[in-house]
Amino acid sequence: MATAGPDRPSLDVRILGPVQLLVDGLPIPLSGAKPRALLALLVVNRRRAVPKTALIDAIWGDDPPQRAMDGLYAYVSNLRTVLRGAGVPDRDVLRTVDAGYLLDLTDEQCDAGRFEAARTRGAAAARNGDARTAAACFAAALEEWSGDPVTGLHELGFAANFATDMTERRFDVLLDRLAADVADGRASAVIGELTALATERSVDERVWRLLSTALYVSGRQAEAMAAFLRLRRNLADELGADPQPETVELEDAVRNHRVLPEPPSTRGATTRDVPSIRRRAWLRVGDGDGERIQVPPAGLRIGREPDNDIVLDDARVSRKHARILHRDEGIFIRDRDSANGVYVNEVPIRADTALADGDVIRVGSTRLRYGASEEPAPPA
Repeated sequence: MATAGPDRPSLDVRILGPVQLLVDGLPIPLSGAKPRALLALLVVNRRRAVPKTALIDAIWGDDPPQRAMDGLYAYVSNLRTVLRGAGVPDRDVLRTVDAGYLLDLTDEQCDAGRFEAARTRGAAAARNGDARTAAACFAAALEEWSGDPVTGLHELGFAANFATDMTERRFDVLLDRLAADVADGRASAVIGELTALATERSVDERVWRLLSTALYVSGRQAEAMAAFLRLRRNLADELGADPQPETVELEDAVRNHRVLPEPPSTRGATTRDVPSIRRRAWLRVGDGDGERIQVPPAGLRIGREPDNDIVLDDARVSRKHARILHRDEGIFIRDRDSANGVYVNEVPIRADTALADGDVIRVGSTRLRYGASEEPAPPA
């Protein structure tokens, strides 16, 4: 595995913001959107072989030029030249494998890897009741960000999906950090930040629950109850919906000066978008006789807004409600900060949840049946 040594320069690639290549802390210019897209996709799939065909599809989309393969070779050659010119052994770092390319990069050598490693440490600390360590780890994860992920590449499908996925993950980590601060006795210090988030996310019950908790444990019970009232009004006005059971339970505890219920466990780890998925999966809307919607490698977005892949005209469905994700170990569903939650077989999900053939997903008042089968591997 490519790592820095006594005579080897340190390599750092950043994609949680503008795509940047740094060697020994100095930025190395990468001219053009397509070379940056190539590097970004290889970083997302670090230590995994990405087929050349998948790279072409990602970089050029649905209408690649006739000589796209020659173009890919040129971009790979240019990237090798840039690495070699900066003193990096390019053949060790960017390898040709399995009819594709592999970027041999450790998680510590890219901001996305460091973000996830710090988030994972924070989640472990939170589960062990060490709120101070958890808050510090979550804060360290957030410090890896320098802007919108893969800035300037969002017209490419893989980049737009990666940016959406990671932006959601960043918000989850922000909430985890604030929750850890509250648990560590710093509730008063984060009330302002939570108030601003609640204004921005008027029907996000997780934010409002955390704000009400912070107010309550700071001795401001009346303001906590007022926050619940504002949330109820927002939900009624914007969604025509009632609060989730978790919100009602917390509100009742605050009203009656009881010990607050335990918050849901910290969310699961993030994933990489891997183009060489060997599964077939689909959703059917309704009780199994509706349209069969294939789950592509980029996943599916479900919600009320027209830019979702599955648009549901349902007052109980949030604008951006849920997302289906491919992972190495299976296909998962994620709740995208929805107001009314996501249910699998009528059980509310608390984290990214693996799906099995025949599972029934409920989003608002709509049911979707999940189906899957293994795709045979190509001949050797």
